[in-house]
Amino acid sequence: MSNDTIFALASAPGRAGIAVVRISGATAATALKYLGSPTPSARRAVRQKLVDPDSGNLLDDGLVIFFPGPNSYTGEDVVELHLHGGRAVLDSILSALSSLRGLRAAEPGEFARRAFEHGKLDLTQAEAMADLVDAETRAQQTQALRQMGGAFKELCEGWRHRLVQSLAHLEAVIDFPDENLPKDVADRVWGEVEDLQEAIQRQLKDGRRGERLRAGVMVAIVGPPNAGKSTLLNALAKRDAAIVSETAGTTRDVIEVHMDFSGLPLTIADTAGLQDAGNAIENEGIRRALNRAQDADIKIALFDGETYPTQDAATLDLVDAETLVVVSKADLFSSPQGSGIAPDSDAAATHFVSVHSGLGMEAFLRGLEQRVREKLDVAAAAPITRSRHRRALVDCAAALRRARDATELELAAEDLRLSARALARIAGRVDVEELLDTVFKDFCIGK
Repeated sequence: MSNDTIFALASAPGRAGIAVVRISGATAATALKYLGSPTPSARRAVRQKLVDPDSGNLLDDGLVIFFPGPNSYTGEDVVELHLHGGRAVLDSILSALSSLRGLRAAEPGEFARRAFEHGKLDLTQAEAMADLVDAETRAQQTQALRQMGGAFKELCEGWRHRLVQSLAHLEAVIDFPDENLPKDVADRVWGEVEDLQEAIQRQLKDGRRGERLRAGVMVAIVGPPNAGKSTLLNALAKRDAAIVSETAGTTRDVIEVHMDFSGLPLTIADTAGLQDAGNAIENEGIRRALNRAQDADIKIALFDGETYPTQDAATLDLVDAETLVVVSKADLFSSPQGSGIAPDSDAAATHFVSVHSGLGMEAFLRGLEQRVREKLDVAAAAPITRSRHRRALVDCAAALRRARDATELELAAEDLRLSARALARIAGRVDVEELLDTVFKDFCIGK
């Protein structure tokens, strides 16, 4: 752990009414003194004039707050300077701090890392804090706040505690065979291991909802040329994100728009029209369209209303359970018939829409929102939000399987130890002393 005192702009860069500069480390209060300000009372905002330590020139007139360690964000002495957010003010303050001995600019994420090293945050909470800063929708905000509150950590810590307890009991059977231990200890261990394995497997079979919510649901619009894909994209984005032209094949590459859709994060991709390629550029565009359709969480298969009910074969081949079927230009025909354009598929009933008149758009948007919500479990209390967490749970489940299949108790104990370590990696800690404490507490061996 570095002993340097670090500083950085803690608010967003750019011109603003207020900007915050954070200083953390043993000499934070000393740095404040060099800027011409006495150390204020703890956690009290005080107005101070800040001066250049070399020239004595006034740099700004702002608020100073002192958070003495260990009761601070990082666990160290922390000073916050609430300044006027002009570029000249910030440049002069940061330059003055960099001139002081023992101070240096913070590296990316270093404040959060120090908070973790001082036990103020575990890794899941630090990751959740980053997710909260990046949240663009209410659903992402809600999930990040739950993670910061420790929901997922508490779930994993509960599993780990049960594993440590089971491992301690098994170790007692191995190491103290002559002690008067309950005869069913090993049987209870295997019952607990089986319950834990099933619980972790249920958590893993979540459809990656937490990760999808964090990253955003990918929706690909596919269909033949000139079916209205770009027009639909612009309607969803509520802006001219893609060029719309009566000339077929205008879109040749994938155009992505990130949006807040009813509080849910969505990435909508407009793709090149599916047709027989006429040249290398069109062929590449079609290849990318098919790849994006394959990778998408949801597909919107858009069929040209001017040629309906004739069905485009290349688009029809992409219709599956993850597809919303839409027929465009519904204002050009009356009384559309049929409950679905692909009756043998698992797709929902066809939506007949007209972006220009608004016909059918409300029902289509409801259908799209329903599909998105099916992909996201917004109400989940403790979802898996990162691949790191998922890998650790997969490793834990694999070790539990090996423990149950082991032919020797010593091998089973080692696998239980590995499974507990896998869970400990999620929060970023492994407490080996906890195992010994549990052995002697539960069985009073050697009393």
